[in-house]
Amino acid sequence: MTPHDDEQAGVDRIPATGSVGLVIVVAFALVSTAVFLLFLGRDQADPYIIAVLAALAVIGVFALFSYASGVIEFAGRANRNDLTKTLADSGSEGVSIVDPSGRVLYANRAYLELTGAAHPDDVRPVERLFTSDPTVADAIYRLAQAVQSGRSHAEEIRVPNADGSGARWFRIRSRPLGTKGRNAKTAAWTIADVTRDREKQESTFQSLQHAIDFLDHAPAGFFSSDAQGRVSYLNTTLAAWLGYDIAEIGADGLKITDLVQGTSAALLTNLSPAPGEVRTEVLDLDLRKKNGTSLPVRLMHRVAFASDGTPGASRTLVLSRAKTDDKPDALRAAEIRFARFFHNSPAAIATVDSAGRVLNSNATFARLFGPAADEKGARQTVFSFVAKDDRTKLESVLRGVVEGKTAPHEVELPLEGKERSFARFFVTPVEDGTAEGGEVAIVHAIDTSEEKKLEFSFAQAQKMQAIGEFAGFIAHDFNNALTAVNMNTDLLLVRVRPTDPGFQELNQIKHDVHRGAGLVRQLLAFARRETLVPQVVHLGEVISDLANGLMRRVASEKVKIETNYARELWLVKADTVQLERVILNLATNARDAMPNGGTLKIRTANISAEESRKFKYEGMSAAEYVMLEVADTGSGIAPDIIGKIFEPFFTTKEKNKGTGLGLAAIYGIVKQSGGFIYVDSELGKGATFRIFLPRYIPTEAELAAVSEAEKAKVAESKPVKVTGRGTVLLVEDENTVRRAAVIALTQRGFTVLEAADGEEGLEIAKKEDGNIDIIVSDVMMPVMDGPTMFKEMRKANLKKTKIIFASGYSEGLADQLPGEEFTFLPKPFDLKGLVNAIKEELQQN
Repeated sequence: MTPHDDEQAGVDRIPATGSVGLVIVVAFALVSTAVFLLFLGRDQADPYIIAVLAALAVIGVFALFSYASGVIEFAGRANRNDLTKTLADSGSEGVSIVDPSGRVLYANRAYLELTGAAHPDDVRPVERLFTSDPTVADAIYRLAQAVQSGRSHAEEIRVPNADGSGARWFRIRSRPLGTKGRNAKTAAWTIADVTRDREKQESTFQSLQHAIDFLDHAPAGFFSSDAQGRVSYLNTTLAAWLGYDIAEIGADGLKITDLVQGTSAALLTNLSPAPGEVRTEVLDLDLRKKNGTSLPVRLMHRVAFASDGTPGASRTLVLSRAKTDDKPDALRAAEIRFARFFHNSPAAIATVDSAGRVLNSNATFARLFGPAADEKGARQTVFSFVAKDDRTKLESVLRGVVEGKTAPHEVELPLEGKERSFARFFVTPVEDGTAEGGEVAIVHAIDTSEEKKLEFSFAQAQKMQAIGEFAGFIAHDFNNALTAVNMNTDLLLVRVRPTDPGFQELNQIKHDVHRGAGLVRQLLAFARRETLVPQVVHLGEVISDLANGLMRRVASEKVKIETNYARELWLVKADTVQLERVILNLATNARDAMPNGGTLKIRTANISAEESRKFKYEGMSAAEYVMLEVADTGSGIAPDIIGKIFEPFFTTKEKNKGTGLGLAAIYGIVKQSGGFIYVDSELGKGATFRIFLPRYIPTEAELAAVSEAEKAKVAESKPVKVTGRGTVLLVEDENTVRRAAVIALTQRGFTVLEAADGEEGLEIAKKEDGNIDIIVSDVMMPVMDGPTMFKEMRKANLKKTKIIFASGYSEGLADQLPGEEFTFLPKPFDLKGLVNAIKEELQQN
């Protein structure tokens, strides 16, 4: 080893790349060839000598070319000392190569210095260097195991100094050099002294700890919050002011709304965006202590915005303005009092310049309208918060008040971008000498959205009440007229044959009577006065029973029906007949909305209370529902009319193709059943109607009643024999209806006693006590109505007789006769309906 080598490498026991055995073999071959040629003689040996010389010449030429191109190198330590090895020899990290037996094949000078080896013979592998220190044994074991597993690994270890003055830190890495040949399981180990780096890290950490300690115990409060209002940091001083223990604050931390009193939180979370800039707001407001009391403070709230306007975490300095001594401070007290009045006012307050730009605003203003500046940082005008069509009204009020042409007054206007949101604005001028920064007026705004909703609901309720009263009038008088026409038509049809003149016209009259009765029922349904017979039903079974009829009415070559019924659907309590009407009406409307074809989707689902909250439908409380969804891929509903579709007589269909009562009736039936109906639509993409009916959990008795009802359906399919005998008391104030009913019942073998009102019916009942089998009575009659007559009969202790009430609607009938059993027959009815109702009641004796 030359002196140069001794300076660069501490140990180099890597074997040379040449092979002595190969040299001996080549020499033996050449000697053997020469001896062989001597025995042959000169004449015979010449050809062989020439052949050997030619072979050696060829080999020599190829060796020269290979050497020139670098393919072949002559063995020797000096030639193996290439650039890579020089780099390893001169490196600052200790490098060693260890064979599988643990023998160090190579170690650079840095390795010797770091391991304390004074002579190359003293060099030991890393695995044997720290065997006496149990604290690092595990780390060395992991490094060795990594080499055995064929992977690299790194560890940092702490080694105490021998004199006990401290410790040194080493970073050790191990990696295998190869997996095949003589390098298999040979490992390269590196070791570096990182004590100085560790000391720097510890020093930096200590400095950071000191900085945090200084900030935590500074004489001012400090907190940081993100754009969502989550407080990510709160110093100890502020926590102590507010009565919080830092250790008690959970993983979710606090929110701005936990710290800031009232609506003032909006001032911190609704800062106007300033892309690429840093905004600082100075705010006087109250913080909320843990015990609920307030702390007056001044905030210096700084937020940095990204280039796209996204706000970063805030840096907020909090200065307490609470009274700390007994000395009076009138100015400070006045400022605190004003800040409280200003930010906690239920009215949104802002000062504006002559162009209407918002200069200053309170917390309520920020909560109601949002940031007072747009995305570019420009101040927004107060007019921009008002719906576009009404902005000129507020501009006119502001101009008139500022110029002194009009007295301050209020104006109620809809808000921009918020459906059914309103605010009442009141503008007052700023007096001369008190204005700052171009202020010309003060604008007060009060959110009247809820008030408007109540007005709308009240108006809707009044409209419903008016329609209901109107419907009740129609149901009584118009249904009486329809009943009379219907029954007299039946009497005529009994007398004529299908081939007689006028038979077709009579059938047409009956058809028109049924059509008129349907319109009345739809009107009653919207007014929620439809006669419902609620029962425990399975919505999926109702749709399944309806499927065939639905397919015939809706399906076509252009309209495809897709169904998706939920398994284990909950039960509901509703009128099955009315549910069928709802489904058919929605499906028919969906078909009409797809004149060019499309897909009609019907879906049912159980909706939990948590899922119902996610819909965020106005008016629907969180509860368990069964949902019926009917969706189409038609033309959709325009936004300007979607709020009117449930109003009676509103239709978008062509003349004579719709009454405008279909959806109104659906709305009434759903509401009367205790449910909700909503529609979502987008023009050109279709509409989706969702009906939510409350989940009903029936009692065992109700489940048994459902089973009995199923048996009754089977029994109804069998023909029933009736005698057609009995005495009927018919109480009806409409002469035509009473006359037709008397004739029909008499023809079928009944004895009929007739009365024109309740008083006359009561007298007949007293006179014929015990001889009357059943009573058929109208509900609304002059002098004495049907329910009153029935109650008087009970008071007179007359024989308990079955009664059938006939009317256009049955609303309130059960309330008038609590605990009484009666049957209801809706008008208009025909002769067959009347007779069947009487026979069914008499059969139950």
